[in-house]
Amino acid sequence: MASAIKKVNKIIQIVRLRQVVQRWKTKSLSRTPPPGSLAVYVGLELQRFVIPTRFLNLPVFVGLLHKAEEEFGFQTSGGLVLPCESGFFREILNYLEKDEETFGGLGLDEFFKMISEAVFEPFDQCSCKESSSASRRHAFITTPLLQKTRV
Repeated sequence: MASAIKKVNKIIQIVRLRQVVQRWKTKSLSRTPPPGSLAVYVGLELQRFVIPTRFLNLPVFVGLLHKAEEEFGFQTSGGLVLPCESGFFREILNYLEKDEETFGGLGLDEFFKMISEAVFEPFDQCSCKESSSASRRHAFITTPLLQKTRV
């Protein structure tokens, strides 16, 4: 009788363990962003950010998307990768989350100037900025994320 109870308890433990593992798998694999948002990957470390889809129409994101197109082309698989330092991108998101109405009209150049003056005082080492030439004021991306890619 005692051995039968031990077997039942063992089976119950196994069933509970399977349930815990199944819940963990479900939660860890469900990395789909909530409705109305989009996951983007930023920087060399491909840090994942979830942004509202409405941000894609803002000039700063249009600029980042153009830079992504220039650097990576049109990828058919994988997530949307933006060629920018994750710290710079995080600051863009912070400004937009604080006051989207005020900062939403700024382009990539304006954000770079504002953030480099306000937050990161030698920001020139960031890979989001290239030394300016006579033909362009600021071009972002100094080192390609893909080493064999030309900018």
